[in-house]
This record gives sequence, C-alpha cells and structure tokens, in this order.
Amino acid sequence: MSEEKEKRKEEKEDIEELREVLGVVSKEVPGLIKGIIASVFSEEAGKGMGKAAAAFYKELKEAGMPEETAVKMTENYISVFTSLGDIMKKAVGGKKERKGEEIGEEVSRKIKEKLAEKGLTEEEE
Repeated sequence: MSEEKEKRKEEKEDIEELREVLGVVSKEVPGLIKGIIASVFSEEAGKGMGKAAAAFYKELKEAGMPEETAVKMTENYISVFTSLGDIMKKAVGGKKERKGEEIGEEVSRKIKEKLAEKGLTEEEE
C-alpha cells in the first residue's frame, strides 16, 4: 500500500510541476512574441528590411535577371517578412483577422457609400 501512496504522491508532484511550467509559459510566451513583433515592425526594422530588399534586388539585376522578374522576386522576398509578422500578430491576438483582400473590398465598399451620399459617382470624383 505504501508503494501506491508513493506513486500517487509522485504523480501529484509531477502534475503540480507541469502546472507551474505551463503557468510560466503562458505568462512569458505572449510577451516574447509581442517583443518580436515590435522588433519586426519598428522603424529600425523597416529601414533594415528596405536595405535588405534593395540589396536583394541589386544582386538580382547584377546577375542579369530581367527587370520584371527581379521586381517580382523582390516583392516575394519582402512578403516573407510581412507574412511572418501577420502570423505572429494572429498568434498574440488570438482572434481571426480578415485577410487583406477582404479589407480592401470593405474599404472600396465604404468609399462607394460615401460617394453615393455626396451624390457623386467614382468617375465624377
């Protein structure tokens, strides 16, 4: 019987240790992610990203890449950083965010509504 009590005691200790670890993780990880997001979207990070994109584009052009291809590849290069930032924002926010296309459609709809309120059409403005 004492072996069984000892086993239960160890299980309880393990469970308590797991609770403590999860408690620390749940407090620390969001702060870490927020810090990463802040560093990704800071002015300094933006400057760095711009320099990196310019260097990437320059290397492509110097290697003989056609203009259109170099531009497209540079856009894709930059999108990796912004996609990563979006993923982290969603992880921290914990809510589903609308995609850029949906937001663009909503903005377009609102603009059309405002124009209609003023009695204008898109062509008149």
